[in-house]
Amino acid sequence: MTREDCFKAGFIMRPHGLKGEVTISLDPDSPAEWNDLDVIFVELNNTLVPYFIQTVSVRGDKAFLKLEDVDTPEQAGLLKNHSLYLPRTSRPKPVAGDFYDDEVIGFEIHDLNALLIGKVKTIERAGINRFLIVDYQDKEVMIPAQKPLVKSINRSKKTITVDLPDGFLEI
Repeated sequence: MTREDCFKAGFIMRPHGLKGEVTISLDPDSPAEWNDLDVIFVELNNTLVPYFIQTVSVRGDKAFLKLEDVDTPEQAGLLKNHSLYLPRTSRPKPVAGDFYDDEVIGFEIHDLNALLIGKVKTIERAGINRFLIVDYQDKEVMIPAQKPLVKSINRSKKTITVDLPDGFLEI
């Protein structure tokens, strides 16, 4: 499995308990339903290594996993601070008008008149709000990634159409 076939679902915070369980910090785009998952991929030395899930318990933005062949706190400790990835096929399609953060990186942002504003460099979160980070005329601009500003997302053309208030880009 390559990184392009996966998305980051979180990272291992620390061992949990005495039987090799780990505590996971879940990314906001992580699937809500972990009980249907059989395998996760842990990034070790820039390689995605598969681990089979024995048990999982999700509580808010954390999960507690027991992984196959990880049977002691010491073995679990070796996984601490490593990122977790899941196959893209395991996450549900976003509802119409919504998107996953990682899928719009590189998309072009246009206004309603088809004027190119820039390409999405990254997504930043502040609480429940998401912002598209774009370079516009040699400065970084944060565009709120929500309706009514985001009018449409075209995945095949890799474009996002926005309706920004007058003067927004000059701030």
